[in-house]
Amino acid sequence: MKPEINFNDFEKLDLRIATIKKVEEIPSADKLYKLVLDVGDLGERIVCAGIKQYYHIKDLKGKQVVYLANLAPRMLKGIQSSGMILAASTEGHESVILLQPEEKIDDGSKVS
Repeated sequence: MKPEINFNDFEKLDLRIATIKKVEEIPSADKLYKLVLDVGDLGERIVCAGIKQYYHIKDLKGKQVVYLANLAPRMLKGIQSSGMILAASTEGHESVILLQPEEKIDDGSKVS
């Protein structure tokens, strides 16, 4: 288990609902896809996600996910990845499941 945080630390996270609008292969990346997300009022965001071995491109387009909007951008395989989509994984990563709302909800909705 990671170290305990206080509520003020948790409040710093800007978690939103986003819809995956586009998925692209990244040349020379075995694990990454480039995702274009619709985050409602926040606009479109590009995220690189290491889910290639768990999801086929055709299964991702249109899927709503939980998105960490205020994670500092970083370069992955020459692409600026802005934020992160959230997933649950088993120990050893035999299985990875994207976190998503139970029902359709507006893109950009806050997760609390």
